[in-house]
Amino acid sequence: MIRKRNTKIVATLGPSSSDYETIRALHEAGADVFRLNMSHGSHDEIRERHRIIRQIERDLDGTIGILADLQGPKLRVGTFRNDEGEDIAEGDSFRLDLDDTPGDATRVNLPHPEIFAALEPGSSLLVNDGKIRLEVKECGADFADCEVTVGGRISNRKGVNVPDVVLPLAALSEKDRKDLEFVCQLGVDWVALSFVQRPEDMHEARRLVDGRAAVLAKIEKPAAVKAYDDILAVSDGIMVARGDLGVEMPVHSVPPIQKRLIRKARAAAKPVIVATQMLESMIESPMPTRAEVSDVAAAIYEGTDAVMLSAESAAGAYPIEAVTTMDNVAMSAEGDPLYQEVMEAQRSSTTGGGSIADGIVAAAREIAETTNISAICCFTQQGSTALLVSRERPKVPVLALTHLRGTARKLTLAWGVNCLMTGELHRFKQAVVNAARGARVTGLATEADQIVVTAGVPFNQAGTTNILRVAPCDERLIFAADPD
Repeated sequence: MIRKRNTKIVATLGPSSSDYETIRALHEAGADVFRLNMSHGSHDEIRERHRIIRQIERDLDGTIGILADLQGPKLRVGTFRNDEGEDIAEGDSFRLDLDDTPGDATRVNLPHPEIFAALEPGSSLLVNDGKIRLEVKECGADFADCEVTVGGRISNRKGVNVPDVVLPLAALSEKDRKDLEFVCQLGVDWVALSFVQRPEDMHEARRLVDGRAAVLAKIEKPAAVKAYDDILAVSDGIMVARGDLGVEMPVHSVPPIQKRLIRKARAAAKPVIVATQMLESMIESPMPTRAEVSDVAAAIYEGTDAVMLSAESAAGAYPIEAVTTMDNVAMSAEGDPLYQEVMEAQRSSTTGGGSIADGIVAAAREIAETTNISAICCFTQQGSTALLVSRERPKVPVLALTHLRGTARKLTLAWGVNCLMTGELHRFKQAVVNAARGARVTGLATEADQIVVTAGVPFNQAGTTNILRVAPCDERLIFAADPD
């Protein structure tokens, strides 16, 4: 399915979108990748959604990406004697400790000794998505005496954020490890790792995935922002998870952070998703707010590869309308002449690296934009060449051809990349003929058009891109030029 836009759409599945008809309608409305949220739903439910996606893929003879999003460690307070919780006010003293006795207005259990091990006087603790804020005055191995700096109602099992310190916690909980093995055996294309604080977290995830999927780092903690360059270097992609970022960091700091993270991910030729609260009002309303539309458009103008829907498509009343809205916003933004100016202005800071492949894809984009070229066709083994072409943000369509289904599915997350399965090739002439046929069958070119073809010799080896050719889409002309 060839979209009329380059920015990809990720839609989360859930109670509102778990049957064949709805998931197919979401894909046809514009969803390129489906997110399976491992925080919600049993393995049986996840397995069934995965089965439906693959059935739709077969029915439409297309390629659909699947992203499994791991839950990560969940830090929560314990319970209270009063099931409705307690009100605590600014200036009050409040203790967190390891005592599992139900709490009251002066204390509550926090069953995470690793938090106490990392706290220092002056550290901040945020409860219930930051609605309640505590400042640590005194702490030890099993307690933290705090002053309430922002009050409110604290109740059973509310989440806790610790923004000021790197916690001695692995990003993968025992649940995550089981979920990770489950989704890898299912055959998902991407795995998103939550609670990333350091590059070592990604090393552990990659070891367990063992090449069965691409691994994406969710940037949702201040420590991850600080270590971003190192995390990016060992990740296949990035998710800017603005929800927790906006809790743990000043909310006004999130937009410039988002811009920097997107820019660096593009420079590294790694897909980046902007996520959380993009069309939040559409959970209950068929129409978004103007501010939400502007937010989605801003991420697109910044050059993100993909924008994501969470509860809007998983639990909202208008999942298809939410995807349609994102599709329309993306097409409108990309149709603005200013959009291409921004993409070109960013290119000088994203390209480079000195490899032959870098030079080939830069030349392909330059030729395509300065001559009468209809599409850039790249043959790719593991997806790296297509990602480099995507990084260039060319004005003409990009067609990635591969004989590996997993590679095609992985590339559904990459800006502007349309994927087509082809047979395993052994000669460059075969590649040119297949590219011409692919460009025609997808509607990206006609027999009268020309295309740019990139490939690597020897074939079927990753990282060998070393050939560029301008070719006609008329096979008779290809054979006339190269009868052998």
